[in-house]
Amino acid sequence: MNFTRDDAYRLMCQYTQSESLRKHMLAVEAAMRAYARRFGQDEEKWGITGLLHDFDYERWPNPPDHPLKGAAILTELGYPEDVIYAIKAHADYLPDCPRVSLLDKALYACDELAGFITAVALVRPGRLQGLTAKSVRKKMKQKSFAANVSREDIIRGAEDLGVELNEHIQFVIDAMAQVADRLGLEPVE
Repeated sequence: MNFTRDDAYRLMCQYTQSESLRKHMLAVEAAMRAYARRFGQDEEKWGITGLLHDFDYERWPNPPDHPLKGAAILTELGYPEDVIYAIKAHADYLPDCPRVSLLDKALYACDELAGFITAVALVRPGRLQGLTAKSVRKKMKQKSFAANVSREDIIRGAEDLGVELNEHIQFVIDAMAQVADRLGLEPVE
């Protein structure tokens, strides 16, 4: 791949001013890198896919502009087709983009879950430290908590990836904990 993580990070920052959205993409990047290592895949490619999956969202939040506007920009810049396809496939509303590859499935599985884990961590003094899948599952049952996060997408994502849900949740927590400082999720003193 001809693009570095620094290139992708600059592109993400160019299009995204929201600190929380930037942190979301960093969280998904961390999860994607961890899954790439687990599955013996290209860690740079997977990380960049996670880092860029929502880079167009702030400017074009409405479907299908997101992610199609971003996909067009990435195509113009010469990003690999499989990266662009995975980013398009993370949206449920594009019927011509079913999730086929492991990359597609991993991005979908990590996206909503990373957002939900962040929400759970933010209401805990320890943030990600000591957070367990059991705690996350308990919060998933509270419909009013992070109500905009689709529990069905989280469950379907783990199933499509072929990973047991509790294992998937803990895996993503652990991946995010490795970059807790960049996510603003270090324990509160």
